[in-house]
Amino acid sequence: MRKGKLVLKTCLSVALGLTLFSSAAAAQPAQAKAAGNSEIKITLLGTSDIHGRFMPWDYEIDGPNNNGSLTQLFTMVKQIREENPNTILLDAGDCIQGNSAELFNSHPQSPMMVAMNAMKYDAWAFGNHEFNFGLDVLEKISSQYDGPLLAGNIYKENGERFLPASTIIEKAGVKIGIIGMNTPMIEDFEKGTDHLNGLVVKNPVDETKKAIKELEGKVDVMIGLMHMGLDNENGKPGTGVRDIANANPELTAIFAGHMHKLVKSEEVNGVLITEPDKYGTHLSRIDLTFAKQGDKVVLKSKEATALPVKQADGTFVESDKALEETLKPFHEIARADANVVVAELKGENMVPKNEIEGIPQVQIQETHLADFFNEVMLYYSKADVVAHQIDNDKARLDVGPIKKKDIAFNYQYALGEITVYEVTGKDLKDYMEWAAGYFNTARPGDVTISFDKTRRSSKYSTNDFFGGVKYEIDLTKPAGSRITNLRRLDDKPIKAEDVLKLGMNSYRMDALIAKGGALEGRKFKQLWSSKDESAFGETGGTIRNRAIAYLKEVKKGVYEPKALNYWKIVGVDTTAPERADVVELINAGILGVPKTEDGKYTNVASINIKDPVTKEEIAELSQKAKVNAAAFANVKTKGEFYQKLNQARQTAAAQAKPAAK
Repeated sequence: MRKGKLVLKTCLSVALGLTLFSSAAAAQPAQAKAAGNSEIKITLLGTSDIHGRFMPWDYEIDGPNNNGSLTQLFTMVKQIREENPNTILLDAGDCIQGNSAELFNSHPQSPMMVAMNAMKYDAWAFGNHEFNFGLDVLEKISSQYDGPLLAGNIYKENGERFLPASTIIEKAGVKIGIIGMNTPMIEDFEKGTDHLNGLVVKNPVDETKKAIKELEGKVDVMIGLMHMGLDNENGKPGTGVRDIANANPELTAIFAGHMHKLVKSEEVNGVLITEPDKYGTHLSRIDLTFAKQGDKVVLKSKEATALPVKQADGTFVESDKALEETLKPFHEIARADANVVVAELKGENMVPKNEIEGIPQVQIQETHLADFFNEVMLYYSKADVVAHQIDNDKARLDVGPIKKKDIAFNYQYALGEITVYEVTGKDLKDYMEWAAGYFNTARPGDVTISFDKTRRSSKYSTNDFFGGVKYEIDLTKPAGSRITNLRRLDDKPIKAEDVLKLGMNSYRMDALIAKGGALEGRKFKQLWSSKDESAFGETGGTIRNRAIAYLKEVKKGVYEPKALNYWKIVGVDTTAPERADVVELINAGILGVPKTEDGKYTNVASINIKDPVTKEEIAELSQKAKVNAAAFANVKTKGEFYQKLNQARQTAAAQAKPAAK
C-alpha cells in the first residue's frame, strides 16, 4: 500500500477537564529499572481495539468519556519515552471502526491516522474491523499511516502476502522482529460481504512459524503483534495466541487484542503475553533487558504489565493538549453529526420512569423503545420473529426531537445488525428460554423482579426481547421452562416443528451455537443480512442506521408509539400491601436493592417480604430512617418490618413539619 502524506491542522484545545497523568502510572516494573552500562533496556508499548477513541469523547452519544483515548495514551507514551528513549509503540488492530470514526471514510483524512502518525507508532497490525468497509476504503485510510502495516496470515489469491508478516525495528543496536497476525475469524465476520474478495486468510499458528523462519538470524528477539485474544474464540483451534505461543516458543512475547480483555501479564510456554483491554483504557508494556556479550546481545529478563488510564485514586490520565488541537476539526465534525435531528417523537415517552431506583424499567417490561427496534428489524428483514437487547439501563427517549445520538444512546452495540436464519419453533423457544434465564426464579414473597447475578454481570447484555410474537415469562418456573403461551401475533400457537425466519444479531447467534451456548452444535441456514452488499452494506446495515432510515424514510420524520402488550413477566407479587412500603423505602435511600460485591451491577436478588428480618437489618435501616429501632423488637418478617418502618418514618416526618414552621 502507498504511504500518504500527513497534513496537520492546528486549532484551539478542547477543554475536557482531565487530571494529570501521575508518574506512578507509568512506573517501570521492578526488573526494568535503569540498567547499567553493560545492559540495554528496550520498552515496547502496545495498544489494541481503540475503536475510534481518538479523543476522550463518545461521539455517538455526544458526551465526554475519560476512560480512554489516544490523546490520553499519548501522555503516557511521552512520559515513558522520556524514561527510556529506546521505546517502541505498536498497535494490534481495530482502530478505524467505532465511535463515529467511519464518518471520515469519505474525508481526505482519518483522525485515527492523524493521531497515530503524531504519536509515531512504529507498526500497526490489522484487526478484523479494519476490513469492515471494503478494501478500497482500507487502502485509502491505511495509506495515510506513515509506518509499517502487518497482516502475515492474509494472502492474495496469487499466493503473495497481502501485507508483510513482519518488520524489524532497531533500538540501541538491538534488533526487534515484530510479527503481525489477524484473527482467522475474520472470514466468519465478513461473511456475506465482498470485503475479503481476492484474499485468503490462513492459519496464524502456521504463518507465525513461517515468519519466525524468515526472521531467524536477522533479529535478537521476536515479538508477536496479534489481533487475537489469549484463548481460542468460540472453541475454534488456532484463533487464540495461547495456541500460537504453544507452537512457537521462539517468540519472546506477544501483544494480544481482539477479545476486549485485560491481561496484564501471563506466560504460556515461555512466551510473555499481555492485552490492553479495549477503547484505549490501558497501555500494555513489555520491558526487555539485554546484556552485551561481545558483538551480541542476550536477553536477560522480560516483564509485562498494563497501565490504566483511570488511576487507583479515581482520577484519569490527562489528555495531551497539543494532540487535541490537531484533532479538534474531527472532534467538531463528529459532534455535529451526532446532533442531527432525524425525527420528532409525539405522544408518549419511549421508556417509563423507573418505579424503583436501581431496577431499570427498560429491562423488566415491554417498552415502546424495545417495540420500536423490533418494528424496525421486522420491517427491513421481513422475518417472522426478531430479537435484540437494550444494552443500556438508563435508556430513555422523551417526546420531542429525536437526534442521531439518541438512537446510539439507546442501542449501544454499534455493530449490531439484522441477520435472518431459518429455525424451528423448538429452536426459537430454546433461545427464548435462554434469554428468560436473565431473571432469577421468583420465590413466594418476592415483590421485585431481579436478575441472575452471573448474567447481569456478563460482558454484554443478555436480556433479549422478541418481536413478532406474543408470550409470557413465568418466573415461578425454573430457568428453561418459563416461556408460556408462545404464539404469533394472530394468536396462533407456535409449534416445535414450525419453520420460522428469525432476525437477530449474528454475534449473538455465534455465541448461542458455540460450545456452552443454548443452541450448541446446531446449524442454521442464513437467509439474509442487513449488512449484505445486496442489502444495506456494512455501515448502512447496522440497527442504528436502519432505525434512523426508518424514522426518516418510512415514518417521514414523525413517530408516535402505540402500546402493543405483546409480552409480560408474571409470577412476582406486585399487589402485596407491603410492596408499596418497599418501593418508598428504596426510593428514599433507606432500603437498598441488592448489588454485586463490587457495586457495579444492581438488582441481583429480589426483595422478599416473607423472609425473616435480622436484628442487624432492623438496627441499620432504623438508623437510616431516623426512628427508634426498639419499636420493632417483636417484628418477625421483612415485610412487616418494612411496613412498620415506613409508617414510623412518615409519622416522624409529619410531626417534624410543625416544628420546622
